[in-house]
Amino acid sequence: MAAAAAGLSWRRVSSFTGPVPRSRHGHRAVAIRELLIIFGGGNEGIADELHVYNTVTNQWFLPAVRGDIPPGCAAHGFVCDGTRILVFGGMVEYGRYSNDLYELQASRWLWKKVKPQAPSNGSPPCPRLGHSFSLYGNKCYLFGGLANESEDSNNNVPRYLNDFYELELQHGSGVVGWSIPVTKGILPSPRESHTAIVYCRKDVGSPKMYIFGGMCGCRLNDLWELDIETMTWSRPETKGTVPLPRSLHTANVIGNKMYVFGGWVPQSAGGEISAPNGEWKCTGSFSYLNLDTTEWIGLISDCQEDKSNLLPGPRAGHCAVAVGTRLYIWSGRDGYRKAWNNQVCCKDLWYLDTERPLAPSQVQLIRATTNSFQLKWDEVPTVEGYLLQLHADLPVPLVAETPGTGIPETSVLSSQGSSECSLHQSPQSVPSIPYAEMKVDHPSQTNNLIPNNVQVALSSSSKVEGKEKVAAPENKVTQETMKNHTDATGFKELNAPSLLPVCTSSSAQTSPNVAELHDLDKQSVNPDASVSSTVSSTQTMVTQQAVKTESSSTNGAVVKDETSLTTFNSKSEAAETAYVTPSTRVSTGQTNDSHSSRAPQRLPAPVKTRDRRWYDVGIFKNNSAVVSQFYLLPEEMLNINSKMEGADVPDYRLLKKQDLFPGTVYRFRVAAINGCGVGPFSKISEFKTCIPGFPGAPSTVKITKSVDCIHLSWEPPASPSGNILEYSAYLAIRSTQLQENPSQLVFMRIYCGLKTSCIVTAAQLSNAHVDYTSRPAIVFRISAKNERGYGPATQVRWLQGKVTVTHS
Repeated sequence: MAAAAAGLSWRRVSSFTGPVPRSRHGHRAVAIRELLIIFGGGNEGIADELHVYNTVTNQWFLPAVRGDIPPGCAAHGFVCDGTRILVFGGMVEYGRYSNDLYELQASRWLWKKVKPQAPSNGSPPCPRLGHSFSLYGNKCYLFGGLANESEDSNNNVPRYLNDFYELELQHGSGVVGWSIPVTKGILPSPRESHTAIVYCRKDVGSPKMYIFGGMCGCRLNDLWELDIETMTWSRPETKGTVPLPRSLHTANVIGNKMYVFGGWVPQSAGGEISAPNGEWKCTGSFSYLNLDTTEWIGLISDCQEDKSNLLPGPRAGHCAVAVGTRLYIWSGRDGYRKAWNNQVCCKDLWYLDTERPLAPSQVQLIRATTNSFQLKWDEVPTVEGYLLQLHADLPVPLVAETPGTGIPETSVLSSQGSSECSLHQSPQSVPSIPYAEMKVDHPSQTNNLIPNNVQVALSSSSKVEGKEKVAAPENKVTQETMKNHTDATGFKELNAPSLLPVCTSSSAQTSPNVAELHDLDKQSVNPDASVSSTVSSTQTMVTQQAVKTESSSTNGAVVKDETSLTTFNSKSEAAETAYVTPSTRVSTGQTNDSHSSRAPQRLPAPVKTRDRRWYDVGIFKNNSAVVSQFYLLPEEMLNINSKMEGADVPDYRLLKKQDLFPGTVYRFRVAAINGCGVGPFSKISEFKTCIPGFPGAPSTVKITKSVDCIHLSWEPPASPSGNILEYSAYLAIRSTQLQENPSQLVFMRIYCGLKTSCIVTAAQLSNAHVDYTSRPAIVFRISAKNERGYGPATQVRWLQGKVTVTHS
């Protein structure tokens, strides 16, 4: 099957920086998040360096390793457990093999030689190469390999192995010891240079180890299965065409598929495979085994020649690593030149996206103005770009020609009928989701790799529980005061709008902040990591004596009296949830970075449900965008779009653009793009452009902890739009309403005045609600008021770590 027919899109990495390792074979590689870590191998001598490739920045680097640095080795065992890597055995020089075990703590680039206990029922593994070394849970499984029968390394007497060992690991660092499990069934035949993977179905069944191929004097293509729970070996029946016998190939699990690439295969002539002792060659064949159905699917055949350089060339002894759903292949040998008596090694790095990318997180608002949004969303690993779309309720377009350009400009957005400047989220259409994890890391927990004075950022912005970050230990990294990471709708704990209208001045400014502060003595919030709060046409005021309801006012504060508690309910928007237009398929490379200075006209025409459509904002390389316009498709394209999924979109440069309007609601969704195409769209977020005149959000919030209280301070809004008359600070508190509806926080006003600071007493904190939507946190909100009323609220999540707040 041709690669194109199989839907494959291999990409060769042509642009990279840093010290590129010399080409080789017999090396091994693992992935820690987006980092490829490569060790060992040989080509004109055995390599002993540790190389790292950052798949996001396309940068190679050599970390400064220390400790018990192992000698170079080839055809060794190499597995990754969190951020530690284990190396076992391999060839350390010609004819001399190893059975040493080393551990690398990648969080500190620290090597340590470990000495596991010998098994109680036999001898420890003998020195070997070409074995498989597989990890599942807290155990590594060692199978087979090649040993030297002779004690003289110059007199190599090969002995193929099929012994099976289990290595128990200690949590975090170190090992317990070897054991020889008692297995049932027939043990696979002796072999080396085979592959072994472990797979466990999500729905049913126990973990299984699969061994494929290898070498034992001739090459093999048999498949063996070990049930790890019962320790039973079997030969599963397979469907489809089994790949040719091979050794020095690679096998990687992505999803429910085991992808097998390359290796040495018998030379075929006229469709006949040569005898076991006949000619053999490197192959570039590519297949996968569906591990749920045990069916082989061929993607690139053994006889397929690719002269267009669109596919990785034939190779053996290469390395292959899965990063998310992307498969990377690097180096390996591509043949044997008898006249030169040396191996010819590849120098290329390739990757293949095996599946469409996952849906990104909801779009998050950083800043809103009267005619633009600054947006962001969580990164999706291994993607090439993001398609951002907005939803606007458009009547039949009116086309006006821009003077002097000949380019028509359409001004068709209608008002939503509400003058508050806001973002909001319909409970029916956009379910509330937990906060993304954000915290302040200690310097020892930094996730920045800084090799050779060049910073290499990891994609994960916070420490993953139970796992260390990968870091270069020799470089000092300043402590981050907060993570520039915000939620999708301003305040994710609410399905309903927030306590204050969200309005900013017409100029770009800092709008409401959503940040998380760790329970440290003093931290500050970066105002640029801001997210607007939400607003609704209906807000419920709860006092300690009675409950009353009032509508929110555009030009007044919501909290108009001395009410001590506030909670909010949004209007029903069931009528707004009946539409989702099919996504459009687009070609990558275009971004929306232009801004129109022409003031859009507002049309009062009514909007019908059938006219509600999704429009492309553009394709963006990174996970952020400034949106002031979107693209209008011709009516005939919209008609096609409404009927067909994946319809092609014309070149963006040929399309008309529409400016955003003040005080208008827009819905956003985003999809990631990789070599397989456009993935599913995110959940929908809903934001509203602002109306001039209201103050911006307070910024640079600081929390200083004392023995019996905390000191809360902030900076005035960057754009006050007049004189600030007062500030209000609120604390989320426990209440019976929270028990009935955990997604609706209840706030108590703890300060009202002109000062930009206040004291939060221990008594007030004892009544605080601890929000568990992500990390445990106490939630504050601060807003400013001018002559027109209260502006947007700044929300701060004060991370608690181990919760110390007592519940009375």
